[in-house]
Amino acid sequence: MSEIINKDDQPIRIKKPSWLRVKLPIGENYKKVRALVDEHKLHTICESGSCPNMGECWGEGTATFMILGNICTRSCGFCAVQTGKPLAADLLEPSRVAHSVKTMGVKHAVITSVDRDDLKDGGSEIWAATVNAIRKESPGTTLETLIPDFMGKWENLQLIIDVAPEIVSHNLETVRRLTKQVRIQAKYDRSLEVLFRLKKGGMRTKSGVMLGLGETHEEVIETMEDLRSVQVDILTLGQYLQPTPKHLPVVEFITPERFEEYKELGLKMGFRYVESGPLVRSSYHAEKHIFEL
Repeated sequence: MSEIINKDDQPIRIKKPSWLRVKLPIGENYKKVRALVDEHKLHTICESGSCPNMGECWGEGTATFMILGNICTRSCGFCAVQTGKPLAADLLEPSRVAHSVKTMGVKHAVITSVDRDDLKDGGSEIWAATVNAIRKESPGTTLETLIPDFMGKWENLQLIIDVAPEIVSHNLETVRRLTKQVRIQAKYDRSLEVLFRLKKGGMRTKSGVMLGLGETHEEVIETMEDLRSVQVDILTLGQYLQPTPKHLPVVEFITPERFEEYKELGLKMGFRYVESGPLVRSSYHAEKHIFEL
């Protein structure tokens, strides 16, 4: 359930529609991934971000690893990841992640991280070391990296470009008007600049947007056009779900039909691949985003 505040300052609960039902995590493959994550003390955005697809993805033997700890230096209004003072970066983390990717037999690995604005390099050196470690342990594994904006310190972004993951993703998350409310320490144009520099560096780029936070149809189209203006290749569109009562409320549940409409529009705009649906998240069906391009 989510709630919004009406003009009389009274909360109005919005019931989740039937198309947002999520399967419970079950099965042997799910248990195997669960055991590996616990054994190697790995952080996954699947858990920290309360992803609704965790059961499905883990059941298929895949997971999105979150590096640089599980405490973020930013306090975005939509995100379930803990905010606070992070622990020191773990220099052994890249090797642990690489070993787990090899043990799991992952063909396409997705790596993301918390924001580490406390570090001079923004965590970019650990990022590069993780990519290199996975390539060394599992040379046949392709990689997608879902990166932060590194506060616009482009020398740190260059470290990602230098190790050249097959896909580099950076999420715009919402429309321009809502950015200050949804991504408090982020900047809309800075994120577009990140994506532009990645493309200029020869990367295959990807970005994601959440819907249902109060954006208008016209603003969604404008945001998609902004992403195409910096030549983003892959777009994901999904429904925002309020993780706790302390987070931003859901203003609207977008219908599957509207998501399909956005997919068709996106393809007409020139995106090479569009994943659009209520339960879509950045790394959902990520393997398709490389093998079908």
